[in-house]
Amino acid sequence: MKKATSHVLVLLCLLSFRPAALAASNVELNVLGRITPHACDVLLSNDGMVDHGKVPARTLNQHELSPLPDRQLELSVSCEEPLLFVLVGVDSRADSSLGPGFYYGLGWNIHAPTERLGMVSLTYHDVVADGEPARVLASSNQGVTWFPETNAYPNNYMGFARPGTLVPEPHRLLIATVQINTEINAAAFLTLNQEVPLDGSIVLDLRYL
Repeated sequence: MKKATSHVLVLLCLLSFRPAALAASNVELNVLGRITPHACDVLLSNDGMVDHGKVPARTLNQHELSPLPDRQLELSVSCEEPLLFVLVGVDSRADSSLGPGFYYGLGWNIHAPTERLGMVSLTYHDVVADGEPARVLASSNQGVTWFPETNAYPNNYMGFARPGTLVPEPHRLLIATVQINTEINAAAFLTLNQEVPLDGSIVLDLRYL
């Protein structure tokens, strides 16, 4: 199980490594963040790891994407009291995605750095919020409008509500299955004479509304 990384910690680390200005007698340092009265813990089964092991190059399609077996991780969001939150998929390999905006990247071929290895998609299933079945909603404009959608596209807000409702609602405990679909690029576009590691990296970022 692993908690989502805190934005405040990331920001402070970045600030601590900024070089000092050379030509000024003073420099401004900004420390940002938000104090919230309550907090939620986000956990993923298997420490958030999906390992496909060794995939023989000879089994890959030459001119089409090669889907790997679907994998599932169990997600839980536990809050001190009912809170309104969303989950946002942040792609740490976005520049390698074969379908930016719809699919997450799978990294680059370390032996041929211009070759994109493939793509990953996420969907939410079997969502239960505070003991009741919940509907998955998505917003592509940071919560201005919402629509039913189980695909967690990169940077979309994903909210949860009662069936039939089109606005996210506060919850104290949410449990869901996250399905991960991975596809490797067509072998004809890859240099595969050496072992190539897959390198997808996605952060599920919880944000309070």
